[in-house]
Amino acid sequence: MSLRRLLLAGLAAFAFATPALAFPDRPIRLVVPFAAGGATDVGARVLAEAMSTHLPQPIVVENRAGGAGIVASEVVARAAPDGHTLLINNTSHSVLRLVVPNAPIDVTTALTAVSVLSEMPMVMLVANAHPARDVREFITMARAAPGRFDYGSTGGGGTLQMAALLFLNAAGLELNEIPYRGGAPATLDLAAGRIAMIFDVALTGVQTARGGQARAFAVTSAGRSPALPEVPSLREIGLDAEMNVWQAIFTASATPPAIQSTLHRAIAAAMGTEAMARRMAELGVDRILASPPEAAQRYVTAEVTRWESLLRGRITPAR
Repeated sequence: MSLRRLLLAGLAAFAFATPALAFPDRPIRLVVPFAAGGATDVGARVLAEAMSTHLPQPIVVENRAGGAGIVASEVVARAAPDGHTLLINNTSHSVLRLVVPNAPIDVTTALTAVSVLSEMPMVMLVANAHPARDVREFITMARAAPGRFDYGSTGGGGTLQMAALLFLNAAGLELNEIPYRGGAPATLDLAAGRIAMIFDVALTGVQTARGGQARAFAVTSAGRSPALPEVPSLREIGLDAEMNVWQAIFTASATPPAIQSTLHRAIAAAMGTEAMARRMAELGVDRILASPPEAAQRYVTAEVTRWESLLRGRITPAR
C-alpha cells in the first residue's frame, strides 16, 4: 500500500475512533473572511459539502469579508463557544495583528485552531497581454521600468499581498499595488489585462492557468508543484521567496475540547478519502494534513511567529 493510501486510511480510521457527542444539534456556520469565488471560499465549500456527510447537521458557508479578515474572526470569536460557528482562514491569519493592531480581539488568543487542513503553493500569474515570456523576462522588464507595472493584491496582509511582497523584495522590484476585496475580482482584472500580475493560491490559481485566463510563471513552493509540473519554482530560478499557504479551521477559544475533537473527526473523515485526495490534487493542494487540534494550534502559533517577524514594518496597517 502506498504512503498516501496509508495516510488516508489512517485519517479515516481516526475519524471514528471516539464515540460521537450529541453535537451538532443545529446547522453549523462556516464563516469565510473573504468574498465568494476566491481560494478560501472554494476550499470552504468543498470542505463543507464533504464534512456534512459525516455530521448529523449540514454546514452552511457564510461570507463575511472586511477588515482584512478581522470582521469574520470577531464573528466567530464572539459566538457561543459551542462549535456551531467556525472560521476558515489561511496564512493571512498569521499577520492579522500587524494589519489591524487595534483590533477588538486578539486572534491569537480569542480563536483556537481545530485543524490545519492542507498546504499548497502560491502561483505567479501574469496577464496574457504582458510581453514577458517567462519569470526571468518579467523581472528584467520590471527592473528596467520601476513603477510601470501593476500587481493585484487583496491588501491588508492577505496571501496575495504576502507572496507579492516576498517576491518583490527577493527580486528587488518596484510595482504598483492595486488592492481588491478578494482574489476573484483581482483575477478578472488580470484576465482583462488591466493589471500585469498577481500571486494567487494554487487552489484557484491552477484553474486560472489551465483555463487560459493568464499564464503561470512560477510557484512559491520549494520545488515544482505536481499540479503544474511545467512551471518552475521561484527558488529554482534563484529567488528566496518560498511560501506554503495553509488553510485551517478555527473556533472560539473557549470551545470545549470534546467538541473540537468531534469537529476534527468529521474533518479527518472528509479529508481522508481518495475522492477528496483527487479533488485536492486537481485544485493544486500539495499536502493534506487534517491535523488534530493540539498539533494545529502549535502549527498556527509557529506561523504567527514566523510571519510577524518576516513582515513587521513591510505591511501597512489597515485604516
